[in-house]
Amino acid sequence: MRRVVLKLSGEAFADQELNYGIDPVTVGRVAAEIAQVATEGYQIAIVVGGGNIFRGLSSTAKGMDRASADYMGMLATVINALALRDALERAGAPTRVQSAITIQEVAEPYIRLRAIRHLEKHRVVVFAAGTGNPFFTTDTTAALRAAEVGAEEVLKATKVDGVYSSDPTQNADAELYDDLRYMDVMNRQLRVMDSTAITMCMENDIPIRVFNLAKPGNIVAAVRGESIGTRVH
Repeated sequence: MRRVVLKLSGEAFADQELNYGIDPVTVGRVAAEIAQVATEGYQIAIVVGGGNIFRGLSSTAKGMDRASADYMGMLATVINALALRDALERAGAPTRVQSAITIQEVAEPYIRLRAIRHLEKHRVVVFAAGTGNPFFTTDTTAALRAAEVGAEEVLKATKVDGVYSSDPTQNADAELYDDLRYMDVMNRQLRVMDSTAITMCMENDIPIRVFNLAKPGNIVAAVRGESIGTRVH
């Protein structure tokens, strides 16, 4: 059965107007879609961001030590992971949270073979705390975990319909790409994922699907392997 890694940014948890904090309605909608495809037998691992609570790079720009800011961001992802687990369990999808930093009271430690076993038993696995190291993004975490658990594809949920030639919120003439090569993304400096994540996916031949999280049904379509958004391969 198809196994994927779904990358959710902090925007997937936040109030859509405030773009901050955790909105139970928003999380519930996302969880319901994930639970639907989980019950169909798809093996789903999720990497969560933490920007709705704390954004490390923004704080670094204001003078905070980068390593300290990144660790704070990791803790924010744990909070989101716990919120998502609660919503998934209530939606009927057995879920486990694995953290790259040890917080044994609330999450399992990240153990690759245990994560794979959970997926084989059709439990959703939520990976929290990034890679456990500062200076690495959660996009890189998604690429890394996909390679480790043998995922067929990385699904990156965003707030736009896919990968554009430029920022569509600032340029009405921006072109939406249906299909891109890894090197196209690198050479054109397109905002898909950071270069480390793109390189890791390229080296391990893991395609990336970029799609709009805000459109109902898109998570289901992406997990099923339907042609939505932009495919990078």
